[in-house]
Amino acid sequence: MSDPIWLTEQHVVDLMSLPQAIDALRSGLRQEAAGKATNMVKTHAVWDGHSTLHAIGAVLEGQGVVGTKTWAHTPGGAMPLLILIDANDGAVLAIIEAFALGQMRTGGISGLATDVMAKADAKRMAMIGAGKQSLTQIAAVNAVRPLERLTVWSPTAANREALARAAHEALGIDAVATATLEEAIGGAEIATVATRATAPFLTRDMLARHTHLNAVGAILPGRVEFTTDLFERATVIAADSVPQVRKHSHEFMDAFGTDETAWQRVHPLSELVAADARRPADADLTVFKAMGMGIGDLALGARLLDSAREAGVGRPIPRPTRAKPRLTDIRL
Repeated sequence: MSDPIWLTEQHVVDLMSLPQAIDALRSGLRQEAAGKATNMVKTHAVWDGHSTLHAIGAVLEGQGVVGTKTWAHTPGGAMPLLILIDANDGAVLAIIEAFALGQMRTGGISGLATDVMAKADAKRMAMIGAGKQSLTQIAAVNAVRPLERLTVWSPTAANREALARAAHEALGIDAVATATLEEAIGGAEIATVATRATAPFLTRDMLARHTHLNAVGAILPGRVEFTTDLFERATVIAADSVPQVRKHSHEFMDAFGTDETAWQRVHPLSELVAADARRPADADLTVFKAMGMGIGDLALGARLLDSAREAGVGRPIPRPTRAKPRLTDIRL
């Protein structure tokens, strides 16, 4: 039996590219649709009003791997760790530093949704929000729909201009920072929204017909990015994890409430992926909501573990051994 290994951030980026991450996600979602992968619904705790402790996990039954990822989001930063466990004997297989992994998972799932839900010939994207996830979001869309033009908007001019430059330098895209949200989003065929907004700013009629929307920023009930009447125009609605949307998404909870018939409009992305679905020709809007799910992290982690073993990389760590607890203060 091999010793468990520790994979650093550098190992992760050396072993996996974003297009490879999208491929791993596609495989993971196909397993979910086939009943071979199961999510553990995200749980979180809040302190100091804005710091959050998160835990998500999953089972990849077909690959014999289970795992969990946990992290604390604080004003001082975060360092998520993904733990892979053997589903047969509970042994630790790997511990993976998962900041870059998480960025590839978060961007990659938007790329996969775009591949399934956006127009086949879409070439113009709007990126709303210029935070640390934004460049990966752009790159993931570009991986499945090579972009000719990118518009970027955030409330801070310096941030949107910096992101437009970074996208052009990294991906060779014609990228423009716009002065207004309306200018950015008006001609886009794909729009990705990744912000920390607490009030809706994207409204029903801002998006052009035939647009695909990736909504990835509001993953807690206190966050919201778009008005719920936007769903009135949506021909197809999908989410990475419908149970998590029902538990944590302010927009979806407000729109669908306890109406089980209404919730049937929200499809698991895995269902669309497994069916090799494509955007209906007459679709007005399509909407994808990403909450973050364990299957995504675990699909990437399992692929990384296979690649690390094949390449012979990773720092071996001691296999945990059991010790009996001390029942008194007296040492024998």
